[in-house]
Amino acid sequence: MYGFAKKEYAAYGVDTEAAIAKLKDIPVSIHCWQGDDVVGLDGGGALSGGIQTTGNYPGRARNFEELKADIRKAFSLMPGKKRLNLHASYAVGATVDRDEYEPKHFAEWVKFAKELGLDGIDFNPTMFSHKNVKDGLTLSSPDEGIRNFWIEHCIACLHIAEYFADEFKNPCTVNIWIPDGFKDVPADRLTPRLRLKDSLDKILACGYDRSKVTVAVESKVFGIGVESYTVGSNEFYQNYAAKNNICCLLDNGHYHPLEYVSDKIPALLAFYDTVALHVTRGVRWDSDHVVLFEDELKEIAKEIVRNDATEKVKIGLDYFDASINRISAWVTGQRAMQKALLYALLTNHEELKALQDKADFTALMVKQEEYKTLPFGAVWKEYLRQENASEDYLSEIKKYEKEILKERK
Repeated sequence: MYGFAKKEYAAYGVDTEAAIAKLKDIPVSIHCWQGDDVVGLDGGGALSGGIQTTGNYPGRARNFEELKADIRKAFSLMPGKKRLNLHASYAVGATVDRDEYEPKHFAEWVKFAKELGLDGIDFNPTMFSHKNVKDGLTLSSPDEGIRNFWIEHCIACLHIAEYFADEFKNPCTVNIWIPDGFKDVPADRLTPRLRLKDSLDKILACGYDRSKVTVAVESKVFGIGVESYTVGSNEFYQNYAAKNNICCLLDNGHYHPLEYVSDKIPALLAFYDTVALHVTRGVRWDSDHVVLFEDELKEIAKEIVRNDATEKVKIGLDYFDASINRISAWVTGQRAMQKALLYALLTNHEELKALQDKADFTALMVKQEEYKTLPFGAVWKEYLRQENASEDYLSEIKKYEKEILKERK
């Protein structure tokens, strides 16, 4: 089957072996929080601050050891190059509050990531599920003490990220997302944004090493309990990032349903050296469903590949589903992202661009339709074979569930 597929793609000017080799070198950052429903390890307890998981499927990781075991199992079923994406709330053994976190509180994660042979660790300040999320606000709070607490937390996270970069010899992406906003129509939209701007200015002025840490800011159109106004809007963050030479992170669940991140990626690549992604699947809203091999995911991957941006676009996954087996959620989403990247790599983009430039839109449409029925599945199976990854991962997950997860109460 693969031999036939190789010839079919060659007729379109596509080298399947080159595509597979390229895919093997594109890292995807896998989020740790799928394994425990975003509860974390620092005692935050129940989720709050615009974050919510739904479902009560048995087997949630309840501590560091169980979370590590589940990540190890999930990663063993994922082909390709992987990174680990941590939230600060996953500090191990910390007896201090989040504004005093240090690299030592994440040393066990570094040890674990090296055991798995990962490409590196990415990081996120955790500004939810904490007593200092006051009236739903953090970096934009009118309370100076609250703002300063979260400023110090973010600064601590930047220094922890430098530690990760040193340990893995490559940069760490730090993504700043805040839940700040209002449920109903605000009386003042500007002042909270000026406070947020001032807080971000103070964070960036801490003296972190920009060669080691890529700071990103993540916008959102609305959130749970902040339906009418979010302080960190798309317009605010894109302007702030451009002015301060940092990165914008695009989460494809954080926009209006008729806005597409696939279109935003090339728009930002015209101005930014680096663009960060949180890939999720929104159903009607930012519902963080498991990523599937669907049209928008394919378009996102096409924009990364056709613009030669596999090193410029930092791909991270961000979803959490507690209604299904959590390990299957991890693996299904990661494999879907890999499928989309391979699908994009198996396209002769130069030919399609030339047809567009010649305004031969008839031929362009026909060619794009032809790609949809090429034997992509056979190339995917060959990639799995080269990665020593079984096509059937469900049976292995069911076995792990029966032996391990069902014992958790």
